[in-house]
Amino acid sequence: MNARGAVWIAAAAAALLRYPGAFWPTRADEAGYLLVARSWDPQPDSMYGAYWVDRPPLLIVVSKASDALGGPTFLRVVAAVGVALLVLAAAGCARVVTRDDKVAAWTAVITAATVSSAMIDTVAAKGEILAIPLIVTSIWLALLALDREGGRAVWLAFAAGLSATLALGMKQNMASGLLFGGVLLVAGRIAGRIDNRELAARGAAALAGAAVPVVGLVAWARATGVHLDTVWYALYGFRSDALEVISTQDASAPMERGLFLALILIGTGLVFVSGLFVLRLREVWHLDPVVTTAAVSLLLFDGLSLALGGSFWRPYLFALIPGTIVFALLLLGVEGRTGWLTRRIAVFAAASCLVASLGWVVKTFGGLDNPDQAETGAAIAEVARPGDTIVSFGGRADLVLTSGMESPYPHLWSLPMRTMDPEYDDLISLLSGPDRPTWVVEQAPFDVWKKDAGARLATLVGRLYDQHGVGVDCEKRVFLRRGIDRPPLDNDCSDGD
Repeated sequence: MNARGAVWIAAAAAALLRYPGAFWPTRADEAGYLLVARSWDPQPDSMYGAYWVDRPPLLIVVSKASDALGGPTFLRVVAAVGVALLVLAAAGCARVVTRDDKVAAWTAVITAATVSSAMIDTVAAKGEILAIPLIVTSIWLALLALDREGGRAVWLAFAAGLSATLALGMKQNMASGLLFGGVLLVAGRIAGRIDNRELAARGAAALAGAAVPVVGLVAWARATGVHLDTVWYALYGFRSDALEVISTQDASAPMERGLFLALILIGTGLVFVSGLFVLRLREVWHLDPVVTTAAVSLLLFDGLSLALGGSFWRPYLFALIPGTIVFALLLLGVEGRTGWLTRRIAVFAAASCLVASLGWVVKTFGGLDNPDQAETGAAIAEVARPGDTIVSFGGRADLVLTSGMESPYPHLWSLPMRTMDPEYDDLISLLSGPDRPTWVVEQAPFDVWKKDAGARLATLVGRLYDQHGVGVDCEKRVFLRRGIDRPPLDNDCSDGD
């Protein structure tokens, strides 16, 4: 097999490794984006209307379009195509820097093995997995813009800026492409690879490309009447408030997830690539000091972003993959022991990926893991009637989606609820009013985050609702509005208290 064929095989494998996940019901974040998209009604003080989410409109547009094309899980097909293109773009980056098809092939292997590892996530199609193909494409275009001359270089720079900012439209903190392109141009000028005129022309083109999605967002906000400060808060202001909430509440769960992420970094081989890059920094500097400088900026930025994420969910690790690709191609381009070690890491990552995928398939299709929340929503849907509404306390939009009901409460995720309705005043007002929901699901214990507020909420629910069974996990309590009659839930433990 030749090296170029290996790249295509790696790209196909990256996409196919996501295939088993297509059979899993829509996950919480995917369901939330769908609910937001389906009810989208911009208001001056809300980007989306009925529901609130701290994600860019472009992600919701993509979710809405994919839902219209193929249904709730079609976005996973989009993600699978995206990871295949990501592998091809990674190989393209390697060819530009090293001019070596074998280096491109090994880079493709590392990319496919890490992006398609079940240890991170091969099921859900979320902002991170949709953003990284755009980031790596922008890196590829930026490298080409530095490598080419004349008008073609200017257009490549424009495209690089556009692609990098489109990634921000998938998730607003995925800024690696912009950082890499900016540092690359400045380092290229310092190293004498371009002159001042070329720096100005390509920099201006990159900025123009980056401005296109921003101008589009502002124009959309003006056209729909959404205040710009509303947009800013949802995309950036909210995160600082949320981090304050996270810092004041029990940190045991985030810390456990953080430790788990450290194990995944080892298991996928990601930490070995970045670690070897640091240890062999002098060697890769001699290979290409300009690209190495840009790579170091990614190392620092990605590490800081991961630490500041706060919640340490597994998909956060996808943000490390663009940097890992650059580290890997530089290491693979170094002859001798460094290149040999990097190829061994690639083999380890590929083997780890296959084992993790097999384990996930056995666990999932062997009945060791079940989509309890989605099945609970479906069980409620079986006994609900037209016009019923539902609130799932503590999040889990997948439960709301499969219930087939609307939620009169705007918070489908727990963190926005804890941040924007910290004492549950809005929720208590809703449950006390005439438009209170038919169903309330105690997805998280009412007092798990706030003892006093949770006790008030539990007292109110106990006064206005009757327990109508539990979810399919036999733990989460399901409440029905008092005075309304519905058949019992049809599951093996629906009579439990």
